Amino acid sequence: MSKLLAVGTVAFDAIETPFGKTDKILGGSATFVGLAASHFGIETGLVSVVGDDMPNAYLTMLNERNIDTSGVEIVQGGKTFFWSGRYHNDMNSRDTLVTELNTLADFSPVVPESFKDAPVVMLGNLHPLTQSSVLDQLSEKPKMVILDTMNFWMDSALEDLKNVIKRIDVITINDEEARQLSGEYSLVNAAKKIHEMGPKYVVIKKGEHGALLFNEGNMFFAPALPLAEVFDPTGAGDTFAGGFAGYIAKTEDISFENMKNAVIYGSNLASFCVERFGTERMQSLTIEEVHQRLKSFKELTQFEIKLN
Repeated sequence: MSKLLAVGTVAFDAIETPFGKTDKILGGSATFVGLAASHFGIETGLVSVVGDDMPNAYLTMLNERNIDTSGVEIVQGGKTFFWSGRYHNDMNSRDTLVTELNTLADFSPVVPESFKDAPVVMLGNLHPLTQSSVLDQLSEKPKMVILDTMNFWMDSALEDLKNVIKRIDVITINDEEARQLSGEYSLVNAAKKIHEMGPKYVVIKKGEHGALLFNEGNMFFAPALPLAEVFDPTGAGDTFAGGFAGYIAKTEDISFENMKNAVIYGSNLASFCVERFGTERMQSLTIEEVHQRLKSFKELTQFEIKLN
């Protein structure tokens, strides 16, 4: 069975949107990556840290989906990372209300022996030094290393971020972050600049406007499926990354043509994630629903044209 190593947060979120609000619910980048990847029949190993306030039922739910949590450290007497945010009416912008690092403040990841040879590694949004320390622990070079990051690290740890970017194959960031990292407004030029930093592939996420894939002069665009309702976009980017990484791990094909499929699978799964608060929709999602919506994606973009 193919393996995926995913490093990130297993966390609590409290979310407020125009459609309602929640108390503390399960969230975190590694959680969403794992749930998305679980739809590909692979074994996903999570590396993260939580406090003893994390209910066993959450970890059991992940285990039942072939997600290995032996790399999730449980700190006795500690509290789990907590984030609270409020989304604006357009659902594209939000205000952070509370951020409590808790156990994440002193997190030193330990990769389980059984995942040190994982062919695909997903480095979720964490401090670049933490991401680098994971790569240092691997017993052999992966087929593909995917990295997600954000503008916070560009502001506070840019040199560390550039150092880890040199060691990866794919970077996934949003359009605002791509512009900040590259200093270029044009996303085509931004991708070129980021390529020069090391990654072979650059994936630029544009939220409800889809995603762009760049590779050495090649470019591919995947739309986002128009949805009637968006309840909570919090985990959409991580779900996209998990779908992307999970598909690559399953197919073991890192060609540009196959990357296109991975982008579509990531976009497809992200479109489900936003339909409910937190992980609720990803927990109930069936393979039949995934395949049906993939058909909708195909119909959205497929056309015939005669060139005279």
